[in-house]
Amino acid sequence: MNIGDVANRSGLPAKTIRYYEEIGLVKPLRDTNGYRAFREPELHKLVFLARARALGFTIEDCRALLALYDDETRASADVKKIANEHLTKIEAKIADLNSMRDTLSHLVDACAGDHRPDCPILRNLGATSDKSIRV
Repeated sequence: MNIGDVANRSGLPAKTIRYYEEIGLVKPLRDTNGYRAFREPELHKLVFLARARALGFTIEDCRALLALYDDETRASADVKKIANEHLTKIEAKIADLNSMRDTLSHLVDACAGDHRPDCPILRNLGATSDKSIRV
């Protein structure tokens, strides 16, 4: 398969596939004319990478997961450890986003949104201390 075929089948842009090759995540063969010649194993790795990246795994996590994917003697505990660490990071981000939403929601509710210049949103954003939400 050429890069266009594998891009269509994997759902990844050709530019991303070239990048993954550049950093050593996939290693397609080369035809005599120098064009990339992808086989089914590279396609499977690209689909794997697309799914892992869609779940937010970093490139380094993907590198580790691919190594485990290729290692038939792997321990599933090693895979679970990487996934658990990533899940912990996701949960922390969700907590941060919930806090941001609550703060902003409170500020929006506190703002009259009328013709007057007084605005708790701007006052809070311009506060010099880390104490948020003084309305």
